Amino acid sequence: MLVHDLINCGRTEDLAIVDKTRKFTYADFAQSVKKFRNRLYKLGVREGDRVAIFSRNSAEFVFAYFATASLGAINVPINFQLSNPETAFILKNSEAKLLLTYQNLDLEEYFAEGNFAVPQYDISTFGDEDFEIDAPELSADFDENSPCVIIYTSGTTGNPKGAVLSHKNLIHNTKQCSVFKCHRECKVLCVLPMYHCFEWTCAVLHSFYCGAEIYIISQFKPKDMIDIVRENEITDIIAVPSILSLVTALAKPEDFKSVRFAMSGGTTLPEKIITNFKEKFNLPIAEGYGLSETSPAVFLTTHGKERINSVGNVLPDEEVRLVDAEGNDVPVGEPGEVLVRGGNVMLGYWKNPEATKAAFDEDGWFHTGDIAKCDEDGYYYIVDRIKEMIISMGENIYPREVEEVIYKFEGIQDAAVVGVEDKLRGQAGACFYVMKEGAKMNMHNFKTFLKKNLALYKIPREFHELSEMPRTSTGKISKRTILENFMQGKE
Repeated sequence: MLVHDLINCGRTEDLAIVDKTRKFTYADFAQSVKKFRNRLYKLGVREGDRVAIFSRNSAEFVFAYFATASLGAINVPINFQLSNPETAFILKNSEAKLLLTYQNLDLEEYFAEGNFAVPQYDISTFGDEDFEIDAPELSADFDENSPCVIIYTSGTTGNPKGAVLSHKNLIHNTKQCSVFKCHRECKVLCVLPMYHCFEWTCAVLHSFYCGAEIYIISQFKPKDMIDIVRENEITDIIAVPSILSLVTALAKPEDFKSVRFAMSGGTTLPEKIITNFKEKFNLPIAEGYGLSETSPAVFLTTHGKERINSVGNVLPDEEVRLVDAEGNDVPVGEPGEVLVRGGNVMLGYWKNPEATKAAFDEDGWFHTGDIAKCDEDGYYYIVDRIKEMIISMGENIYPREVEEVIYKFEGIQDAAVVGVEDKLRGQAGACFYVMKEGAKMNMHNFKTFLKKNLALYKIPREFHELSEMPRTSTGKISKRTILENFMQGKE
């Protein structure tokens, strides 16, 4: 199966997409994709060409993506919150044939070197034209191992790398999402950005695979999301912790009475958010874990088998190892780096053989750079990223463990622990936090609380209150921004 074949999983008369007041059946969906496909072909898009999409969530985003895939071309979804130079880098690096955008971008000055240019087209009107002759079918040698999308991942340093995912990668991971137990009658909320792999695979592609409906939110606003869930009787919510926390505070229990399944991913989920959500809506939150390079899911929680703080189990037809620094498998309950191998793992990094070689070992295991542990029942728990682990006086400190304790202190709304240089210890933890509205910090009580709940070496050495947490476009707390601001302040 190829990605664009997912259109055929739904019954033609059933709703596929609801975008504000617009509704598209699976038949309408197929017809709209055909129009996009024909125009892309007329503009010269052929197998292997790259088509960039710079847009907020919309039905047109879906049509453009499926049309590009159906031509054997490669999608390049771009984070619409990136700056012009960041966007220009992705367009140049991918050598995009054209750009479908919801707003005109002034990029010429960044294309001056190399005589590069990308024509821009308004995605909202791109499929308005009718064509008498349809674009031809894919060539006979095009198969599921062919690239479908390049996902540009933000690195800790330097320019982003483009993870190349094949049709097989995406379909394999889409089928693995069956642990959600989604079905034809489900109504799935799409509130996270569609350029993000988590949203695209788990909410969009999997819904179409099940013949279900997706409800598109172009821009997250807590009250609007609550209204959509209540008025449309949404059954499935795929979100990130910050979104779940905000709607829990504002929604009434009856607003979410139709919801059967809530899933969190993208970043760590504090236990406090899980507890508050379940107390209000009598519904657990399932967790998952993955990366852009793995399409993205590596671990997912089966609906009805949620376990607090666990990201679930290894998915069907996938191999996972947890290894120590020497590459040896760690015992049950001990932390180790997550290595994964299977049909969901990327082909490699676009035009970057060195990074691809560094990401895989000689046996084909992809090294995630994340640390997890597994219990005796096969449930996995993410401990931290290797790069975020703090080594203080020879002791390993995992920021997530410390943050979980901090979130339990009364009045804390957001917390992040990052490693900073320390002349005595090499590194030390610095705690950055945001208080809930109306709450005030009593530092003496806070430190006393931490001493009761953490080993002394794990307690942060510095504490800094922020008015708000810097976040990425997908709602993750941006520790990189926190650290950069901290270093600039010290200078």
